[in-house]
Amino acid sequence: MAKAGWEVTVLEKQATAGGRARQLIEDGFTFDMGPSWYWMPGVFERFFKCFGKKVSDFYELERLDPSYRVYWPDEVMDIPADYPTLKILFENTEPGSGARLDAFIREAAYKYEVGINKLVHKPGKSLLEFADWDLATGVLKLDVFASMKTHVRRHFKNPKLRELLEFPVLFLGALPQDIPALYSLMNYADIKLGTWYPQGGMYKIVEAMTCLAKQLGVKFYFKQEVTGIKIENNIATKVITGNPLSPTEVFDADVVIGAADYHFIETTLLAPEHRSYTEKYWNKRVMAPSCLLYYVGLNKKLSNLLHHTLFFDVSFEDHGKEIYSKPAWPTAPLFYVSANSVTDATVAPEGCENLFFLIPVAAGLEGDTEELRDKYFNQVLTRFEKRIGQTVRNSIVYKKSYSVSDFKKDYNSFKGNAYGLANTVLQTAVLKPAMHSKKVKNLFYTGQLTVPGPGVPPSLISGEVVAKEVIKYFG
Repeated sequence: MAKAGWEVTVLEKQATAGGRARQLIEDGFTFDMGPSWYWMPGVFERFFKCFGKKVSDFYELERLDPSYRVYWPDEVMDIPADYPTLKILFENTEPGSGARLDAFIREAAYKYEVGINKLVHKPGKSLLEFADWDLATGVLKLDVFASMKTHVRRHFKNPKLRELLEFPVLFLGALPQDIPALYSLMNYADIKLGTWYPQGGMYKIVEAMTCLAKQLGVKFYFKQEVTGIKIENNIATKVITGNPLSPTEVFDADVVIGAADYHFIETTLLAPEHRSYTEKYWNKRVMAPSCLLYYVGLNKKLSNLLHHTLFFDVSFEDHGKEIYSKPAWPTAPLFYVSANSVTDATVAPEGCENLFFLIPVAAGLEGDTEELRDKYFNQVLTRFEKRIGQTVRNSIVYKKSYSVSDFKKDYNSFKGNAYGLANTVLQTAVLKPAMHSKKVKNLFYTGQLTVPGPGVPPSLISGEVVAKEVIKYFG
């Protein structure tokens, strides 16, 4: 918007930029509080290219190899960044699967090319957006109507290979049987485009975007909790902020773009007559997961630890059902550990380790207590220690937990969601909440509850799409 000549003011509830991608600095440890996987590097390059810049102008990327490690009930599997080596791993796990992986990835490459370069850049206003020759002729190749589960099982029989290819969609908001096979494009992103790390942490992306915005004249106001939007004749004219820590302020607006949770803006900042959707509508939405997170600092280094580790040593199916089919606090959760300090010496004191534990849980769960958090931490830490064969518990010098109630409090998150709206068939493209308010002429939405969906790359793209819509609408 600033590049197009608009005067832009960013109002942020927190003390720093970044939203869910904030940074936590305590006792010499630096934690990325939210996103930790850097996938789809081309999306980031595209963003900075819009302003005549490159990613390398702001931060240094390192490709991780192995990309990540998976602990199964009976073995450990390191996923190599090199594709021929990965094919050998597949072939050794299931004879014949190396050639089938080639076919699978060819299909995924087509979906990625069309999906990332065309589908996700549609504003979701009308089905006519898809009256595009490539989309129309390639609809069967895009696998919009088949499920991810069916698609993966068509190619592979081994349960480990199946789960390996299904795991990226777990955070899109549904079980593999409910997610369109279109999203095997995530496997292309994983296997071919790779897993990367920006030196200094994911917050380097936030710092880069903030720096660029300021160069373009964007004004940032932090600790400014938006409490209302004034509407006159169906036009948003003012944005009102205020909380006990700061006096009420009023900002004049020609256009308002809401990047907070869509539901919060609709139900808290707007009067009922200005809302596009009812509470009944929102309660029928399928949400992507929330999370139970732990930021942990150790006073020692661990051996044989990778940057990313997935603990699939319990039932993938059972935990998935407890997230989506029958929402409940998990009985035996899958979990993930990120150890930035393995790759980056700047995020922990010398000789120390920086660990980030994540347990995906259903959105909307009640009973998020300290006792419950301690119970799950002890559970996953015991499994972590057993699997890596090292003692960790007695070396913890810093620990902070974060979960459903924190997402609600800090981000006004609908049902405490961490990732946004699920990318199910009935919540894709034109079936997502609209980018442009149906009731307020100059109110627009961006982020993970509108098009194109959850995740850092889609959120970046969402910002580009909504800016183009505003400029097109207002000239």
